[in-house]
Amino acid sequence: MSRGEEVRADLCVIGAGAGGLSVAAGAAQMGARVVLLEGGEMGGDCLNHGCVPSKALLHAGRAGMGWQAARAHVAQTIAAIAPHDSQARFEGLGVRVIRAYGAFASRDVVEAGASRIRARRFVIATGSSPFVPPIAGLERVPYETNETIFRLAERPGHLLVIGGGPIGMEMAEAHRALGCEVTVLEGARALGREDPELAARVIEAERARGIAIEEGVLAAEVRGRAGVIEVVAEDGRTFAGTHLLVAVGRRANTARLGLEAAGVETTRTGIRVDASLRTSNRRIYAIGDVAGGGQFTHLAGYHAGVVLRSALFGLPARARAAHIPRATYTDPELAQVGLSEAEARAAHGDRLEVVRFDFAGNDRAVATGQTGGLVKAMVVRGRPVGVSIVGPGAGDLIALWALVLANRLKMSHVAAMVAPYPSMGETARQLAGAYFAPRLFESARVKGIVRFVQRFLP
Repeated sequence: MSRGEEVRADLCVIGAGAGGLSVAAGAAQMGARVVLLEGGEMGGDCLNHGCVPSKALLHAGRAGMGWQAARAHVAQTIAAIAPHDSQARFEGLGVRVIRAYGAFASRDVVEAGASRIRARRFVIATGSSPFVPPIAGLERVPYETNETIFRLAERPGHLLVIGGGPIGMEMAEAHRALGCEVTVLEGARALGREDPELAARVIEAERARGIAIEEGVLAAEVRGRAGVIEVVAEDGRTFAGTHLLVAVGRRANTARLGLEAAGVETTRTGIRVDASLRTSNRRIYAIGDVAGGGQFTHLAGYHAGVVLRSALFGLPARARAAHIPRATYTDPELAQVGLSEAEARAAHGDRLEVVRFDFAGNDRAVATGQTGGLVKAMVVRGRPVGVSIVGPGAGDLIALWALVLANRLKMSHVAAMVAPYPSMGETARQLAGAYFAPRLFESARVKGIVRFVQRFLP
């Protein structure tokens, strides 16, 4: 490639993670000229450092694999999925792939390596990276993030985890199953974003496995060396281990993009976008983690569909958030879509009804010994505004409720569903049954109508 080559495109996508790949593939297959820029690994964080390796490691631990077998399983899982995200596949779809980081030189030009890309529209899909907090001494002590922990050659003797969110709790469980001692240090409440009642069941299960979960512990200092690490809390307590994982959140990757040259405004959490995911430069969209909202692979994929509708067809498109589910893949799993109970009470007050169904009432759960679960729906005037699930398979069970919220369906629609018997899928219908039961079986009016009708039926 000659230096200074100018490339023209209908759409230039910056970042080959989940969202960027979805935009590039969809646009190219619908006839647009697409350029895709990626200076790092194809597949982004999800494939290489996030969703895929973490779930593979959890499986390895639950399957009783040893450390080296678990590492091999993680590598094999990534390798099996990588071709779907590969440069070769996307070039086969007609995408021009340039393996270099992109930075805006002006409002409609991006420079990447030796190329200048001029496009009608741009999509920033650069994702996020682990946030490393300014803890005294941390820069002098070896520590891991989700980008490095899967490369550890030897099993940690005692893993200290700073952060009790989904990443921290999943990694704590995986490493405990693989034979490590594990201590989780959380500054507030573990799984603090989730429904406290449901989160408590997960925390209880993790403690029963031997994981020490210390809540209300703010790390003030880190000291030591490889193999001998201490975290000193603000209250003076000291926690010792052999390895340290920092899992306190993520921050949007915006630093190298040259956003000022493009006239793109940022916020504390990422790039400022409107409901259509446009930035302050209307030629430029931002999707996924970098757009400053939820940090989920499936959200980035949803954003991709919104952008394609707008950028390719010029049609109005708005991103919604109320129907986007999330799941933590501990055992038991924890899943949420829409409003939690606390959020729903704050938003709807006395109009809110909370409906509950325990897995113990589901015959499949009884047959398989998986009765320790709960699903509850937050319902306003017959329509669910949020659903929380804890229990085996919660990440799969939440999908139906995401469909319900996405299409603004009512509990009556769920009650009309027929699920195979016996299956965990019946929990949705059973929850709807719990909502309607007092209306049907405890209503004097209904009973009066039935008695009246029965007098005249032949």
